[in-house]
Formats: sequence, structure tokens, C-alpha cells
Amino acid sequence: MSAVFVHTGDMSTVNVQAPSMPTAASTRRWRDPRKPFWALGLVVPTLPFLAGLLVAATGWGGFWWLGPVVIFGLMPLFDQLLGLDTRNPPEAAVAALDADRYYRRCTYLYLPLQFASLVWACAMWASGDLSTLESLGLALTVGCVAGIAINTAHELGHKHPAVERWLAKVALSQSAYGHFYIEHNRGHHVRVSTPDDPASSRFGESFYAFFPRTVVGSARSAVHLERERRRRAGQPFWTPRNDLLNAWAMTVVAFGALLAVFGWSIAPWLAIQAVVGFSLLEVVNYIEHYGLLRARRDDGRYERCRPEHSWNASNVASNILLYQLQRHSDHHAFPTRRFQTLRHFDDVPQLPTGYAGMVVLATVPPLWRRVMDPRVLAFYDGDRSRANLSPRHRARLTVTTVTTVTTDTSTTSPATLAHA
Repeated sequence: MSAVFVHTGDMSTVNVQAPSMPTAASTRRWRDPRKPFWALGLVVPTLPFLAGLLVAATGWGGFWWLGPVVIFGLMPLFDQLLGLDTRNPPEAAVAALDADRYYRRCTYLYLPLQFASLVWACAMWASGDLSTLESLGLALTVGCVAGIAINTAHELGHKHPAVERWLAKVALSQSAYGHFYIEHNRGHHVRVSTPDDPASSRFGESFYAFFPRTVVGSARSAVHLERERRRRAGQPFWTPRNDLLNAWAMTVVAFGALLAVFGWSIAPWLAIQAVVGFSLLEVVNYIEHYGLLRARRDDGRYERCRPEHSWNASNVASNILLYQLQRHSDHHAFPTRRFQTLRHFDDVPQLPTGYAGMVVLATVPPLWRRVMDPRVLAFYDGDRSRANLSPRHRARLTVTTVTTVTTDTSTTSPATLAHA
């Protein structure tokens, strides 16, 4: 079943139309056509091992760069070749999909493979057998694993079982980004697509301007949110129950253990793979809400987050790799839905390709703006004042408006002009 969102030009009139219900017989016969393929997401944490096998088989050290080649080279190509899959499960099948533990195991198994590849990479760095260029290639490959591990943490961190929320923190420890667990759930989902959200990119803002704003702003927000939570509970900030501190402690323990076993020679590569990992998260954040804005209500609060406040993509290859993160519109409207039940909506902002290709595009701001700015403006019927503008573009819009008013003074009374 697929909900249909009808965009009428006014953002306040985006309506949900319920489709016809499937028959009981068709619901009983329904099977997830992509079920066998979700396990392919587990190929990602094996990329360092695959790189090592290819190097051993061929003697060519270029294979240590396998991660970036697969994620940013092959995946955009696969997205184009395989196209879109806009099919949705019937709503009557959602409960059974939620209960099927196969889908949870696909996310759970990512973690042991993730850390096995990290430990193995540390052994390779410590061995001294790799050149600096080969070690860098391996660090970028491991960083791709860490970045997509943040997506696995994202899926687990939204769920109710305490074990899944704990596993989310474990997955985040490799990229030293444990504060994402707090900021994403209690900050980003509250402020998404507003100027107040450090993780929502603004119209006209390049990724390179967005990156420091979101990295610093998200960390500050996480500290503030957890401090307030502890205060409301009548507890001090410095306590083992502090979600922020125990998430960061996991990184300290993990990195400390690796340095103790393999020595300080691995420290630069550990740092590089962590930076690559959280940079992948932030470039995806940049993509997901670019220029989209929730309107303010009369009481000064923002309207409720709806599917049209996120960019959506249903490209098959990237969605398999990312546990349907690209069906982001449904995720923000219904954050606790598990990945296998997320729905495609036609009449919400659509990306021109999957996240893998969009990440490459985001690194080249002129190309990004050429592709994405017209899409933002088209969604808002050409009225850029309704978009989430960067301060520079907001100021330019204000200057343009004032100039338009002041140049038409011949038929306007002074009192009217002053009011304007």
C-alpha cells in the first residue's frame, strides 16, 4: 500500500490520500521481494578483507582503496542501472515484517564484522608491510565501513528495545561520534528542516560551509540536551547514566585497547578512518533536508514534521546498502518504523539519484547547486522565501525586497511606503 501526498502549491495543503486497501487474500500472499537482498548490506564491513584478498591475489596495492571505489564509483553506477523500486508493503503486512527477526539480524551482524575489519586493519597498519599510500587507502576503506556503521546505529537507535539502543552506541564508537545517539534522536528529529537545526542544510549553503556548522553545532546540542535530561532527573552531569559520556567512553575504551595491542603507529590511521566515517554521516545529513523548511505557526512554533520536509530516493542499490535510509520522508514522519516497512511517496521532494551519487555531487558545490537549487525552487513554486535559506541568501532576498519597494515610489504615499 502506498500513501499519496498531493502538493497543491501551498505547503499547508499537502494532504494524505488513503489508497484502496488490498484484499485479505492478496495480503496473505504478499512477500517482501527484496528480503534475500538485505543481507547484501553486510558486504560493506567485509570490504577491508576483500581489499586484502585482492592485493594478495594480484600484488597490486591499489586495491586497498576498494572502499571509496565501491561506494562512490560502483554504487552510483548500480543506482542508475537498477533504477527505482517504489513498491510499498501493504499496511496489513507491517506487523509481520516487524516481527520477522531476519531483518534485525541483518543490522546486528554488521557490528561484529565492522569491528573484526577494524582490528584486522590495525594489524595491517602495525605490520609495517604497507606503504603510506596503501595505509591511507586502507584507512579510507575502513572509514567507509565506519560511516555506514553510523547508518546502522541510526536504524538501531530509534528502536525501543534497550539492547538495540546500546548496540547503536557500540556502532558509533568506531567513528568517535557517540553524541549522534543523543543529538539525532532528541535534537535533529525535533528541529529538522528549521534554521535552528545544525544538521539541516540551507538553500545556497555549500557542504564545506555546512560541515563545520553541523559538526560543532551537533556536539554542543548533544551536551546541552543530555545536561538538561540529567537536571530534570535530579542527577549530576558526571554520572555513568549519562548517555553522552558512556557513548564517548566506548570510543576511549575501543581506541585505547587497539593502541595498547598494536602500538601508537596506528593512531594516525585510526583518526583518519574516524573522520572519514563521521564526514560520510554529515554529507548525508547535508543531502537529506537541503533547503526544505517547516513553516512557523501563529504561535511561533514550527509545524509538525511531515514527509515533504525530507528529500526522498528509492534507488534500489543504495537503499539495499543503507537499509532504506533514502526513504527519509517516511522515516522523519514515522521515526520508529523499521527499515523494511518504510514507504515511498511520490509527491514529496525527490532526489535525482541515490545517496552514493549525491555524495559525490555535494563535494562539487557549483554542480550541486545547478542540480538541486532548481528542484528546491520548483517545490516551492519559485518562492525562495519559503525555503530554508542561508543567512547570505536571506539577506540578499531582504535587500531585493526593499529595493523593489523603494523603486516604486511615484504612486505610493509616504505613509504607505513607511508602512511597507
